[in-house]
Amino acid sequence: MKLGIVGLPNVGKSTLFNSLTKAGAQAANFPFCTIDPNVGIVPVPDERIEELGKLYNTKKVTHAAIEFVDIAGLVKGASKGEGLGNQFLANIREVDAIVHVVRCFEDTNVIHVEGSVDPVRDIDTINMELIFSDIEILERRIAKVAKQAKMDKSLQKELDMLEAIKAHLDGGKMAATFEVPADEELEKAFNEYNLLTAKKTIYAANVSEEDLADDGASNQYVAKVRELAEKEGNGVFVISAKLEEELSELSDEEKAEFLKDLGVESSGLDKLIAASYKLLGLISFLTAGEDECRAWTIKEGTKAPQAAGKIHTDFERGFIKAEVVNYKDLLELGSLSAAREKGIVGMEGKEYVVKDGDVILFRFNV
Repeated sequence: MKLGIVGLPNVGKSTLFNSLTKAGAQAANFPFCTIDPNVGIVPVPDERIEELGKLYNTKKVTHAAIEFVDIAGLVKGASKGEGLGNQFLANIREVDAIVHVVRCFEDTNVIHVEGSVDPVRDIDTINMELIFSDIEILERRIAKVAKQAKMDKSLQKELDMLEAIKAHLDGGKMAATFEVPADEELEKAFNEYNLLTAKKTIYAANVSEEDLADDGASNQYVAKVRELAEKEGNGVFVISAKLEEELSELSDEEKAEFLKDLGVESSGLDKLIAASYKLLGLISFLTAGEDECRAWTIKEGTKAPQAAGKIHTDFERGFIKAEVVNYKDLLELGSLSAAREKGIVGMEGKEYVVKDGDVILFRFNV
């Protein structure tokens, strides 16, 4: 999974990136301290795979991973060359979702590029830059398809859709709210445009440490972000980027104790992962053995052969069956053979829909 972190300058974006990845991206109290996109790979915390590793005394435990891309701060007019201009946009076209950091705290020591704290206005500023960038993409595509459609009349329906999307964006609406016609070819074309405003967004409401205990419930700015996210069908989580940076320097034990003292149940990274998986409809299945225990991220609803293909294309091509057991049952019984004897290992075929926490042994032949 790949997530792009965006936001206006000085909203806590790079501080959050630093704490999530411990990559040390420069953070400073002035705009554009992140000139080039910073990339960090973060393992997804998962106790299940750790426990399976102990059970199998495995040589290697491999967690699922998230790739974070920290993009330079935006300002109004970025798509027209203001600030760092349009260069950041290419860096997030390939991400699965956008993490939009919005400032929900007052601090006279940290300047705000707009002069005041207003998360909804800030979100709108970023969204308009994404819209302008998508319109440029569409205009180039329209010119190309219009030319081809003169020779190939079958392209007219795509041209009609392109113009309808552009009109939608011209009205200040995101591509995510555009109703794509129920046509397989058009749906495929829409996905291939890779529009920024079609991507799911997770809002990271950056608050002061004091607002974490009640998850931002008493913060008026957070309430506005939550209201907007609900209307859009997007995700939101509350975080204190400054606190996360402090936590990133602690051991796991110290971190747990610190969070407990604050009355906070989970870290910002845990919240972000949970929000990402929920928003994108993702789950994890597990493979276990003496050589390696590993977590694999797939879309909810994925069938066994396609899940096997995540491991290797040969597994999908030569799929025969999948031996499936829930990780809790496997841990409780102590081995796959014991689970088989108990009769709780399923022998599943091509139509089996993989569930979160399934431990799977794939049988294949190529």
